Amino acid sequence: MLSNFERYPLTFGPTPIEKLSRLTDHLGGDVELYAKREDCNSGLALGGNKLRKLEYIVPDAIASGADTLVTIGGVQSNHTRLVAAVAAKIGMKCHLIQESWVPHEDAVYDRVGNILMSRIMGADISLVDEGFDIGIRDSWLKALEDVKAAGGVPYAIPAGASVHKYGGLGFARFAEEVREQEAELGYSFDYVVVCTVTGSTHAGMIAGFALQGRQRSVIGIDASFTPAQTRAQVFEIARNTSALISGGEIVDADVIIEEDYAYPAYGVPSQETLEAIRLSARLEGMITDPVYEGKSMQGMIDLVRKGYFPKGSKVLYVHLGGVPAINGYSYTFRNG
Repeated sequence: MLSNFERYPLTFGPTPIEKLSRLTDHLGGDVELYAKREDCNSGLALGGNKLRKLEYIVPDAIASGADTLVTIGGVQSNHTRLVAAVAAKIGMKCHLIQESWVPHEDAVYDRVGNILMSRIMGADISLVDEGFDIGIRDSWLKALEDVKAAGGVPYAIPAGASVHKYGGLGFARFAEEVREQEAELGYSFDYVVVCTVTGSTHAGMIAGFALQGRQRSVIGIDASFTPAQTRAQVFEIARNTSALISGGEIVDADVIIEEDYAYPAYGVPSQETLEAIRLSARLEGMITDPVYEGKSMQGMIDLVRKGYFPKGSKVLYVHLGGVPAINGYSYTFRNG
């Protein structure tokens, strides 16, 4: 169980759940929409979902004797920002590989948002011109060797902290947190909607909710545009996480991913994604980003409109953070 694993607190505590009343009404009122605000979970560099994962990884990093956290992401990676923040918090160095995962040409893309904050926090950043892939990257492996060659002791954190042995634990704990909040609220959620790319957020939820017999209530919205690879990675992480926490067997049918919203490419918003970002912002004052949350918001809105959720359902949208990336899309939103 989770109590067997050391956790280094990086978050404020349980994240708030709010009803999205105006969005609910706008979409007809037959399905009640709520948001769990992982974007408000910490004072570390504006927070976000990666901190739940890192809470279980940091103790291992400290115990390893490392002095440098080494990780990888795209230019506007939320994950790399939060690894930089955690490194600053625990007194380690940080080396970030930022690959060109998004074919986006905004003039300020590599100077604002997530990467700006990582630079301010003192991370050593290497920009690498390589395209998107959620797998293990040569540039990251080389960075680990470079730190060793310079006399440092690296600690390896893969993209999104996802294929790390403890990468799924944070969101297994999330499932227990939701159960406790449901008991306080006096009602339960029929579905949980979450964005999925590198996979451990979604996979951790599957493993955690499986302990409650609810794993198939978790609906992943693909934002990778490589859904087969993402599905395989979610499945593997969910199985490994369930084994760690002494859960039951995870089967392929437990991994539910809606694949219709990641187009035209990872990190590139469609017109429908932009409309979803504007709609949730103008009805709820809730900002979502073009890479992750905008696409999962688009997916949830479309699923409601299509009747995917039965009337009377309560749907919990998990806002994973990532808002700083919207600064890299300033020209797209120049007129709002």
